[in-house]
Amino acid sequence: MAKGYGKRMGDRKEGRRLRGLNASAALLPYVMRRRSDACNSYDDTLEVTEIEQWLLQKRAEGSRGLNLTHLMVAAYVRTVSMRPGVNRFVSGSRVFARSGIQVVLRIPRGMDSDAPWTSIKVSCSPTDTIYDVYRRVSDAVDEVQAGTGESAYDRLAASVARLPRGALRFLFFLLRWLDYHDWLPQSLLDASPYHGSLSICDTGSLGIEPVTHHIYDFGNLPVYLSFGAKHRRYEYDREGQLVERHFVDYRITSDERIADGSTCADALKCMKYFLKNPQLLEQPPETVEDDIN
Repeated sequence: MAKGYGKRMGDRKEGRRLRGLNASAALLPYVMRRRSDACNSYDDTLEVTEIEQWLLQKRAEGSRGLNLTHLMVAAYVRTVSMRPGVNRFVSGSRVFARSGIQVVLRIPRGMDSDAPWTSIKVSCSPTDTIYDVYRRVSDAVDEVQAGTGESAYDRLAASVARLPRGALRFLFFLLRWLDYHDWLPQSLLDASPYHGSLSICDTGSLGIEPVTHHIYDFGNLPVYLSFGAKHRRYEYDREGQLVERHFVDYRITSDERIADGSTCADALKCMKYFLKNPQLLEQPPETVEDDIN
């Protein structure tokens, strides 16, 4: 919650209702009732030549598993600390500012190359550094891979997947109705990969380019980011020498209803700036901005 903000009627478990939106923004959830109606997509390319050197240095210093996924998450978290408008969500036809930052990641269940994949959910703070993000993600991954290989969502899905089709249809009707009214239990919200701030997937680990991923009508997750395999290009440097440079393409799908185009464009530029300057993520932000009331 914002500083000095007390919970009010109409707020939800995950965040506070934004009552200061202009009229057109407040009406968007009625104009575009489904999240799939409100999808915007954005493609970009990130040069990772210097980033790779920075990652190698940090691994040598002790952060052995640090990789581009951690950096993507940390850059997003830092962006939220400066541009909190991208950490909103739409539920019950209203727009809310999310209280925390919940990131959903797709990971393999085990260490084998053919291990099935699952989703984990990591809670972050706007003050987190790259090292905080690395620790939070690593702990969540280790917990899944060192145990049964199942996340909380896997166990929940397994408990209901064998129900008859009619029962499943009724169950999801009920879940949607409860979610609309903010009556889902907190334990379900904690396990659900469809409720959160950002979902991220490293399709490069599969050897393919990033996909333009959909965002789900179920739940309230407003942003999906995927990034692909590294590719190489030869370019001339300032001295006219031909050098090899490395690049990664990434794609973002977002819910247009959470913020206007100017806010989203500003956040995208902010995130890319931190991706290109990862050393800035080694220290916490000096200040954390609050969203509007």
